[in-house]
Amino acid sequence: MKVAALAGGVGGAKLVDGISRLNGAPEMTVIVNTGDDFSLFGLWISPDLDTVCYNLAGLENQATGWGRDQESWETFQEIQALGGPDWFQLGGKDLATHLERTRRLGAGQPLSQITADFCKAWGVQSAVIPMSDDPVPTLVETDQGILTFQEYFVKLGCEPEVKGFEFHNVEKSRPAPGVLDAIQAADLVLICPSNPWVSIDPILAVPGIRSALGSKTVLGVSPIICGEAVKGPAAKMYREMGIQPSAGAVAAHYGDLLDGFVIDDLDRDLQEDILSAWNGSLTLFHTNIWMKTRADRVAVAENIIAVGSSLVKEV
Repeated sequence: MKVAALAGGVGGAKLVDGISRLNGAPEMTVIVNTGDDFSLFGLWISPDLDTVCYNLAGLENQATGWGRDQESWETFQEIQALGGPDWFQLGGKDLATHLERTRRLGAGQPLSQITADFCKAWGVQSAVIPMSDDPVPTLVETDQGILTFQEYFVKLGCEPEVKGFEFHNVEKSRPAPGVLDAIQAADLVLICPSNPWVSIDPILAVPGIRSALGSKTVLGVSPIICGEAVKGPAAKMYREMGIQPSAGAVAAHYGDLLDGFVIDDLDRDLQEDILSAWNGSLTLFHTNIWMKTRADRVAVAENIIAVGSSLVKEV
């Protein structure tokens, strides 16, 4: 089975890492959100891309899910001592990634090629492609004004109240080379348990991607369990947008894109309401989707791929 996974953030990174570690792992292409990319100290930083790649390479900080393992902080500490901006942590190993990415971008290489080269250097077996080679920065409309995503997420700790989102210049962007081909070739498109608002929606907003999913078998995995996000501000965003956060709200968010949807075992009591809202047109599954350890990732991935295989046969 060929899988195209839409991913961003730690939840998506953990699931695709689990899938890549399965015995007889499916052929997988991971299409990653780049709406949270930004420039700092003149360096181009791609947080979601790096999180996905580091996890697939087994290089991530397992305590946080992002950043590098056994990181060094001398440069960051010197920046602090000099009074420089220290709201975004840059470890020494991570800094090397941003330096080399920026050098190559300055030489005219596209982000997709740079990412492929990095993955090869790190021994990543799955294909990883940014959603676009064009910058599409996510802007967050808040009660404190319009903020770039990293200002909202890291600098202000998700504290401002969210009122909406804008994917700047997305209408002028194009899918990165290989994105539409991967979707077309996939037996299953997997929407990972990533933040729907700021990890998945930017991918779907790139012209041509959402429409390419219309003819595919699409399985979504909820990032919300018992009304709370496993990690990150998704549930807070739902509440501030006037929507009660739940697995059902996530399913409704993706709407008719979905053929199937996976909720956690702890949300089994939501099944009847979700199915009723869909008038029987959605295939619903429940399983454990918590991923605290690397072994959890593999176990969850095994269940998700089994569910996806059954859905492909059913559809």
